[in-house]
Amino acid sequence: MATTANPTRDDFAAMLNQTLGGENEGFEGRVVKGTVTAIENDMAVIDVGLKSEGRVALREFAPAPGQKADLKVGDEVEVYVDRVENVHGEAMLSRDRARREAAWDKLEAEFSQSSRVEGVIFGRVKGGFTVDLNGAVAFLPGSQVDIRPVRDVTPLMDIPQPFQILKMDRRRGNIVVSRRAVLEETRAEQRSGLIQSLHEGQVIEGVVKNITDYGAFVDLGGIDGLLHVTDLSYKRVGHPNEMINIGDVVKVQIIRINKDTQRISLGMKQLESDPWEGAAAKYPIGGKFTGRVTNITEYGAFVELEPGIEGLVHVSEMSWTKKNVHPGKIVSTSQEVEVVILEVDADKRRISLGLKQAITNPWEAFAEAHPVGSVVEGEVKNATEFGLFVGLDNDVDGMVHMSDIAWGVTGEEALSLHHKGETVKAIVLDIDSEKERISLGIKQLERGGVGAATADGSKLNKNAIVTVTVLAITDGGLEVQAGDDGAAGFIKRSDLGRDRDEQRPERFQVGQKFDAMVTGFDRSKKPTFSVKAMQIAEEKQAVAQYGSSDSGASLGDILGEALKARQNS
Repeated sequence: MATTANPTRDDFAAMLNQTLGGENEGFEGRVVKGTVTAIENDMAVIDVGLKSEGRVALREFAPAPGQKADLKVGDEVEVYVDRVENVHGEAMLSRDRARREAAWDKLEAEFSQSSRVEGVIFGRVKGGFTVDLNGAVAFLPGSQVDIRPVRDVTPLMDIPQPFQILKMDRRRGNIVVSRRAVLEETRAEQRSGLIQSLHEGQVIEGVVKNITDYGAFVDLGGIDGLLHVTDLSYKRVGHPNEMINIGDVVKVQIIRINKDTQRISLGMKQLESDPWEGAAAKYPIGGKFTGRVTNITEYGAFVELEPGIEGLVHVSEMSWTKKNVHPGKIVSTSQEVEVVILEVDADKRRISLGLKQAITNPWEAFAEAHPVGSVVEGEVKNATEFGLFVGLDNDVDGMVHMSDIAWGVTGEEALSLHHKGETVKAIVLDIDSEKERISLGIKQLERGGVGAATADGSKLNKNAIVTVTVLAITDGGLEVQAGDDGAAGFIKRSDLGRDRDEQRPERFQVGQKFDAMVTGFDRSKKPTFSVKAMQIAEEKQAVAQYGSSDSGASLGDILGEALKARQNS
């Protein structure tokens, strides 16, 4: 028979089982006990009660990788039976498989109970490390080595330490463990115990672990607390590294403890004396002090009066004359300035300061130097729809209302007489230091206007006969004034009389008075006068009243009668 003539390996196994009466049935794939019968070189010969003995490498009996096996003849050991007999007639045994099988049984039980297991990190693989769990090899991902990233794992290798099994699959032989989970659990226990021992107000030392823009984290011996930047000092701190560095040992006070979230708030300034105590008495309202500009914003500047006490100079209190200007154009950071205390609120830790109050009010200084009625000179800074703004001493401006620019013209016409950049003279009409207003007048520099009264009390109207006084004599005519303090005007050379001989300006003297007729007004509404027009008007009137040349009366007779009547009246 073919099967008998050429028996296979399986046939030998079946024949052996039949010969031994089934004693070896079920040996394969099991962990059995055996006795060491001999040690040959690096191999141990072990009898497990089968037809033949098996050989196992001594290294498999080492207590840990890299260590020597402590094994001698006669020792009883557990091995895994891979096959009852190989081609050499020897039993195929494995101490590693026996250890692994025993380890898997134990690990499965511990995994089901979420218990920690002990293992040794002994190798590196892609993405992590290998761990020996007393015979079973597990994978330790790099992210699960520690709570924080570890650059060098060498100090952790070959040292027995606890691990937490995250996942295991016996069929595939996969085990994933974590050292980080154990550390986190341990730290949580330590944190819970440490928090219970702490209380608010307690002063404790810690080590600065990390620094951020908003504060620093301080290790209090297993638990971190946040030291916020506002609690570093009573004075302004831009960044925590201005006061502390990583690794510094600092003394802090526990401000708040949240036992639910295990968050701790710390403070350093609480260990110092509060500079705001007695601040109201130290900084009375109206007092003048020197401080340093620490910060500039769009709405003002902060000035440090002393470490821990800052006041705000609002933009409206920075300058008497510079309005709607960014504070950075008036002061600069770290500049020493004099300020006046305007308001103190120690409860809210606020002090209002004034920068402009520390210097003389330019409006009051102007009022002292230039009382009402004074003549001032300045440059037209701006022309608006209602008047002109003129720059004066100490950077103050005065306003000339359009009604005070020129006599006898409308406001719009008066505004067109002057332009920006022009230098003008004006009279101070009114000063209001509180409202920071100075009223000026340009037309008041002239001796009168269209509406001014004449010498006899009448109004200056066209065709009116008025007495004028010679102010100046020119080749073109005379500058005259109506009355003693009336409107100033001009009489052209040709209007000084009907006859050519009367039209000589040099025949008049400054201060001389005579009558003339108002013939009109020039572009600036100044009156123009004429003696000639008055003479012609008087002649016509005399002829109408006292006869005409056609009646036989001479013009001299008629004018003589008119003159007598005028003198008698």
